[in-house]
Order: sequence, then C-alpha cells, then structure tokens
Amino acid sequence: MPPEISLTPVPAHARHGSNIGQPLTRRDGVLKVTGAARYAADNHPPGMLHAVLAVSTIARGRVSFLDVEAAKAHPGVVEVMTPANRPRLAEDPDAKLHPFMFRLELLQNDEVRYANQAIAVVIAQTLEAATEGVALLAPKYETQPARVGLDASESFVPAAVGVGNPSAMHRGDVEAGLAAAARRIDATYETPMQYHNPMEPHAIVAAWDGDALSVDTPSQGLAMAQGRIAGLFGISPENIHIRSPFLGGGFGSKGLISGPQLLGILAARLVGKPVKLVLRREHLYGPVGHRSASRQRLRIGADGEGLLTAIDHRAKVASSTFDDFFEPAADASHTLYASPAIATSHEAVRLDTGTPLFMRAPGEATGSIALESAIDEMADACGMDPLAFRLKNYADVEPISGKPFSSKALRECYARGAEHFGWSKRPLAPRQLRDENGLLIGWGMGTATFPALMFAAEARAVVRGDGSGVMETGAHDMGQGAWTAFAQIAADALGLDLDRMEFKAGTSDLPDAGIAGGSAHTATAGMAIHNAGAAVIAKLADLATNDQRSPLFGAGNAGVIARDGRLFRRDDETRSDSYADILGRAGLAQVEARGKGAADPAAQSSYAMHAHGAVFAEVKVDSDLGQIRVTRLVGAFAAGRVINPRMVRSQIFGGMIWGMSFALHEQAIMDKRSGRTLNANFAEYQVPVNADVPSMEALMIEEHDPHVNALGIKGVGEIGITGSAGAIANAVWHATGVRVRRFPIGLDDLVMPRSH
Repeated sequence: MPPEISLTPVPAHARHGSNIGQPLTRRDGVLKVTGAARYAADNHPPGMLHAVLAVSTIARGRVSFLDVEAAKAHPGVVEVMTPANRPRLAEDPDAKLHPFMFRLELLQNDEVRYANQAIAVVIAQTLEAATEGVALLAPKYETQPARVGLDASESFVPAAVGVGNPSAMHRGDVEAGLAAAARRIDATYETPMQYHNPMEPHAIVAAWDGDALSVDTPSQGLAMAQGRIAGLFGISPENIHIRSPFLGGGFGSKGLISGPQLLGILAARLVGKPVKLVLRREHLYGPVGHRSASRQRLRIGADGEGLLTAIDHRAKVASSTFDDFFEPAADASHTLYASPAIATSHEAVRLDTGTPLFMRAPGEATGSIALESAIDEMADACGMDPLAFRLKNYADVEPISGKPFSSKALRECYARGAEHFGWSKRPLAPRQLRDENGLLIGWGMGTATFPALMFAAEARAVVRGDGSGVMETGAHDMGQGAWTAFAQIAADALGLDLDRMEFKAGTSDLPDAGIAGGSAHTATAGMAIHNAGAAVIAKLADLATNDQRSPLFGAGNAGVIARDGRLFRRDDETRSDSYADILGRAGLAQVEARGKGAADPAAQSSYAMHAHGAVFAEVKVDSDLGQIRVTRLVGAFAAGRVINPRMVRSQIFGGMIWGMSFALHEQAIMDKRSGRTLNANFAEYQVPVNADVPSMEALMIEEHDPHVNALGIKGVGEIGITGSAGAIANAVWHATGVRVRRFPIGLDDLVMPRSH
C-alpha cells in the first residue's frame, strides 16, 4: 500500500491511498476493443454534409484559377468554399496574440505557402461527391521556386527556441576547455523532417445553432481550442461545446486546433448545416505540424582521465516562411553531463513548409540522439567503456544552471539496466561479436532525460448523499491511459472505491484540465483532482467534527482519515462516520469543491526537475547486406511516483519503439523541385511494425520527489525516446565499426559508408 497522502490545504486531515500504484486495466479498454468508443469522425448528426479539402500541389506561389462552376455542377455537391465566399472571421488568422498562437491558413487569400495547404473546401451530400468535386476544381498556379532543405535560404539566429527559451546559453569558457583537452571530437549529426502520423487523422464534425457551436474533434487542449475558436469567430467561449472523449493518438499535433479543423467550422457556417471534415492521410503532411530537420555540430573535450572539459552544441533547424517555431535541439546538452564549460546555440532557416510544431519530445528527441552519439564517440576516443565514461561525468547538479536536482536516481537506472542487460560482458572494441549465423552483434547505450513539467488545471469534486462521488475535469486521453490513472487519483482523493466513484472528462464544459503535452498531464490534472478531493474531504470533516451527533464530534485537533466512504478519527479508528450519514444529518444532497493544480514557482526556481533513464540496445547487422535488426532493448527509468505501472510500462514501450523509429526508420523525403513530400503515406513513410519490435523490457526505478508536486509525479510519455535512439545508433557502431551521423541509418550507410 502506498504511503499516506497529506490532504491540502487542511493538514489535519489525511487518508490512506489504495488505488494509486496499482496496475489496473484501462477503464476504456472494453469500449475500444469492441468498437463502442466514439471518436470524432464517428458522429453523424441529422442533415450532416461532408467536406473535403482541395490542397495545393505546389509549395510556393498563388492560385490563379479554380473551376468552381464545374465542381458545383457535380451531382451531390452543395457548395465550394474559397477565399471569395469564406465566411467572415473576427480575428486575422495571421495574428499572433500570445506564444501559443500560431498562424493559420483559412482561405484568407490566394497565396500558397506550402504544399498541401488548403486552397478550397468542397461540401457535398456524400464523401464521394465531395472528393469528386475537389478533382473537378482543376487548379492552376503561378509558381515560384520552392525553398527546401537546411541550405535553401539564408540562416539567422532566432530570438527564441521552443516556447520562449533563449536561443543560446553558456556556462564557463568552452574554447579554453577545448584547448586544454587531451582528447577532442568535432562531429556533425543530421536528423530528418518527421511527421506525427497518429492513427486517427485530424477530424471535425461541426454544427451551428445561431451563435452556439457544437464540435466533435480530437484535442489535446480543450480549453485552448475553445478560446481559439471563440476569438476567430467572435463568440463567447461558453457558446462553444467541444466533445473529445477519445483520441487515436496525437503526439503534439492535436495540442492546438489546426487550420483544417477550423475550415470545417467555417464550412458548417457557410452552408447552415452540420459538416464533417476528415483529413486524408497525405493531408497531414503540412497543416498540422511536424518535426524540423536538424544539423547539429558537437565539439567535446576531455582530459587524460576521461573527465569532460567542454561541450559545445550548435544546432541548425528550420521553420516556415510565415511563422516561428524552432526546435530547441541543442538544449539537450544542458542537463546530463558534468562539464565546467557548456555552450549551446541555434541558428535557423525559413522554408516553404507548414510550420513545425510540438512533436513528441520536441528538442530532446532530436538533440539527444546527437548528444548520445557524441558522448559515445568521446568514450571511444578516451578508450573507456561508454557506461564507465557516463558515470565518470555524472552530474550531481544540473550542469547549465548549477541547481540541485529535485531528485535523481540515474545511477540506479544505469546499474539496474546494465545488470539486467548483461552489459559487463560487452567487449570494448567494435566488430567483436557474431551470432551463430555470422551476423554482427553490437551493444549500445544511451541516457534518457526529460523535464518534469507542470501546467495549470482545475477539477471539481462531489460527494453525493448516498456516499458515492464524482470527479470532473476536462482531461484528455490520447491512448496513454489518462482516464484510468486520473480515476485512480480521484478515488484516493475522495477516499472511495473506484466502483463508487464516477469520473467525467473529455468535454469543454468541464473544468479546464490544461493541455495534454510535455509529459505533464498526469501531474497537472492529477494535482487538480487531488486538491479537489482534499477540499471536499475537508468540508465533510468540518461537518462531522462540529456535529454533536457524529462519532467524530470534537476530533478537529486530532484529525481524521478518509477511506472506504467513511471518515475515521486518526487517534481512534474505532470511531468513524460515513459520508452518507454526515450529509444526511446536515440535510445536504451533496457537498462539492474545486481544486487547482499548478507548478510551485519557488520549487521550480530552486531545483532542476527531470525524469531520467538508461537504455541498453542490442542489434544484429548483416555485414554483406547492411540489414539492421534490433533484437533487444532494456530500459530503466526513474520518473517519480508511478500512478499505474501497467500504463507507465505501455508508455515507456511506446517511447522506446519511437526511438527505434528515429534511429532506423523515420524520415520525410522531400522533392526539392516542388517542395512536396514524396512519401506522405503509411506505405512509404516508414515506422516500426510488429515484426520490427524487439524483445523489450522496461524497469521502473523507485523514486520519491518531494519537490515536483505533492503527488511526486514526473511524467513518462516522452522520456523513452530520448535514450533509445542514441542507444541503437551506438549499438550499430559497436556491431560494424561504422559511425553513422545521419539518421535514420540505412543499408547504404553500412555497405557503402560515406563521409558522415
């Protein structure tokens, strides 16, 4: 049983937790496997029409002609929405009023800023008619040369990277540290553009009733979507009801409402009927974000004992021509390895693409594969085992800031992961191991890290007269098991069994649960749930301890404990009172309270807060064909308090698979002439499938962190990527002796190695 949870804001009351920490199965699992879970595109209100996007086939220029009349003459087509007849908006789609507001393409003019940009919307009685109407538009263009690739335009230093991070930081004298080093490496690593590709594409079913709007759409941030729609359409947020109970994946692409979703709302307003718009798979390559390509140069120095003297990490990334989001790739070097001198910097170029946006582990995924490869190269230059080198340069405080860590169990991750993997048997030199079939075997490792973030959220808790409970918050579950974990936190917060508690989430009329991103949703909404429950129990305790008829009368100073739908006197648990009796005597049908979750500014300013891990990988490589197979992955992770081990292990596995995808599979291939993505489909955009997934093990290292939040939660959604990609790349080197610095690693990189 987990330890007692102190109730806040009333320290005198506490309750025993019994659900947190249990590996419960998904509450929504049966709905999903039986097909009863209703996703956005499953909704069909009466009179609904279908909308299909017409998208640009060029990356830069303007639309000079659309055959609107031909499309409208097609049987079943109701209307064609273009810049000429698009309903008026209250705000300019190109306005940026705050850092989380990005520019949108909502048919404001005939300009084309990237391939796959919407240039018209065909609305019809059937999906087939709308699709055929799009083909009849037969657009013509005035085309300009597309700017594609990191060398396509002049580079500049962005004002900020990520969301407000400085583009350059340093501590100590890097040049002096490099000059004093006994050994140095200077290597450049390249990563490609990547696209989110959730199983469920972006979709919307929108219906207007006067100025009231009803929307079914997948969203990682209901309140933010509600606010963005309200601003654009000039209506009150209270007039907008968004339903998003289930998401078929998001990975960041559904964190902000996108242009195509808003075009669906505009189409519904234009025709005065409900409209459904679902993106085709190839349409996801452009308007809903992606991960920028990067070129990263790492210069690292070490002394004769293998201690780092300097780390210089410089990244070149890209954004669109019309907006600003710059992948903070070099920031990965801020937190992991002790060095007296660290410098990170970014430069950027503008390209004719959609705007890159948040994609799982933005910055950390891109930066860590380069950093972990470079650290491995430095270990080899020093003649040291990669794990021994990392332990030699273990950071007891955050290197870039000097802050102490709120908690850090990375040594335990290294030790447990290495022991479980059998790392001590690894030969130091490459190309030393072969299996019975003659395949080269390589072992590599990588360190995982991700910041422990928190945003702001609110929840509402109710205890009813019959002793049952309700917890409400507009939380989001995109497959990570949030509904299950939040219900566990809620049950403990209310001192109830799960079957006596109703958990409500997934709609915009519930309290704002913040955004499901940055691996922060469980901590953020979880703390709001925890505090809402604490506030309700405090009200019940106040009623009971001040009621002469209650067995708990006068127990205010001693305090009470809540469990099993009862309050127990802390100093005499034979004396208790049920929630139903407390409310019944008070003549109340229910008692309710709200709670908020937010980061503690004092703790954040005093401590560096991160989750950590270590990943060990085994690969087998055919030396003749260059074929690479990952055969084993073992990860050990310390991420604070684990709410549901089953859900956490699933998230870690997903991250490790994504790391494999980053190292070996995933890249968007661009046509430099047209600016179009050539592999905008699941057939050619390679991601791991079941046959690619190796034997995987995820070990959770116990870690107690009193500073990140009262529940001690850090988050696990993204950390699994950050060690796994580097571990696999390093294993490929250990198997072959070929150091590949451009990802993903392909057959030709090993059979015909080029200068990397």
